Amino acid sequence: LLFISFPYIGCLGDTQFCFRFRRSSGRKVSLCCFLDQLDRDLPVYLKKDPAYYYGYVYFRQVRDKSLKRGYFQKSLVLISKLPYVHLFRTVLKQIAPEYFEKSEAFLEAVCSDVDRWPPPIPGEILHLPIMGIIMKLRIPTYRDKPGTTQIVQNMHQADAQISMALPTVHEVDLFRCFCPVFFHIQMLWELVLLGEPLIVMAPSPSESSETVLALVSCISPLKYCSDFRPYFTIHDSEFKEYTTRTQAPPSVILGVTNPFFAKTLQHWPHIIRIGDIKLPGEVPKQVKVKKLKNLKTLDSKPGVYTSYKTYLNKDEEIIKQLQKGVQQKRPTEAQSVILRRYFLELTESFIIPLERYVASLMPLQKCISPWKSPPQLRQFSQEDFMKTLEKAGPQLTSGLKGDWIGLYRHFLKSPNFDGWFRSRQKEMTQKLEALHLEALCNENLVFWSQKHTEVETVDLVLKLKNKLLQAGREHLPVKTDTLKKLQTHIDDIILALPDDLQDILLKTGTT
Repeated sequence: LLFISFPYIGCLGDTQFCFRFRRSSGRKVSLCCFLDQLDRDLPVYLKKDPAYYYGYVYFRQVRDKSLKRGYFQKSLVLISKLPYVHLFRTVLKQIAPEYFEKSEAFLEAVCSDVDRWPPPIPGEILHLPIMGIIMKLRIPTYRDKPGTTQIVQNMHQADAQISMALPTVHEVDLFRCFCPVFFHIQMLWELVLLGEPLIVMAPSPSESSETVLALVSCISPLKYCSDFRPYFTIHDSEFKEYTTRTQAPPSVILGVTNPFFAKTLQHWPHIIRIGDIKLPGEVPKQVKVKKLKNLKTLDSKPGVYTSYKTYLNKDEEIIKQLQKGVQQKRPTEAQSVILRRYFLELTESFIIPLERYVASLMPLQKCISPWKSPPQLRQFSQEDFMKTLEKAGPQLTSGLKGDWIGLYRHFLKSPNFDGWFRSRQKEMTQKLEALHLEALCNENLVFWSQKHTEVETVDLVLKLKNKLLQAGREHLPVKTDTLKKLQTHIDDIILALPDDLQDILLKTGTT
């Protein structure tokens, strides 16, 4: 962490960036259990990854002849499991400059403020005190309509005390990040969607990390399921794993700044080379896609180096719309909203046919019997899915032409499809378990127990207790009334049994 927190190249002044690293195996943190409970209400792309931490860095480098090295160099690093990039960037921006000027006691005061923060509950308006100011924000929930930013406003509390309202906790400035590769946004969307190996070569850690985070977010509301490193260095423990030439590059997005990588990673199939991220006063010039053989070690020009051929035809409308925005000096925030909406509509057009097909794998409710185990989901068939595209494909919501079938076939082999399908499988399996619980509650279980042996009745009680435990442990989508009703059934059945069995069953938990 020490090396990655201090940029390899000289970054005079103040620099903010983000990195991501694997968590050591075997370490358990008590907070994780609490965050797991909150996780279920988050959109899938904001759920924490138990295998990774984020590092948010505020780095200062200024000339100082009084110091041995001739420079003052210091980093303040905030480590979190939460991918709330904008929130933590804002926090560091508030505290780091003062920390560099003051003593450790200042940092202790900051920690004291953070200790007073409420839990990061999705959907609630949160007020976070930090060194004399109060930040007001809202963490999104999975119920929010995709593409809407819940701007915090119209609160009954004394807003005179609120110093800062954050419109987002996690989003980056999409337009600013994609500006250097403006004409290739649709191709980059395809590469990220398909989980292709991608390298972002940037002049600084801030530009590297922001571009990688923008790429990962461009397929929202889908979750990017492969590894990504907003700022990757030769000191990362995965350096050898990711730079070896003995096997094909893995499905990962790496952001790098060290010129050494231009040579080391030259065998990677897709490389994005960006210059300084600056919003030009004129329309960005079109940069052609270049062949990888043109990538020189040190002096490569900005552009996209790949031999990838897009499956979909280019959408000229979004390019014209954003170009017009530049000419009219439309604020970058507004440009980002347009770009985010474009990516969202493109992703939703792609994923809706898959959602519709997977929903058809769910057994009918009439197949659920309280006296049998919940039925299994039907198997996903690639060919059956492809047959649905003719009448219910992306053409229903998107005017884009191209080889949609080829794009789907490629996607079905990707880690993003695997992650998405596993998540949908889990949701539907839990729904089946919940429906099975409801079916049990609607039965007269006491009457059933009176017609069966004590051994069978005890077995039923233990199974019902297990069902209750499972509902709580797995956060099944069951109404509270249903769980209360099931508990009442259990109590009534036990009371109808002989006293000795009652004592045993009332004391007996289950595993």
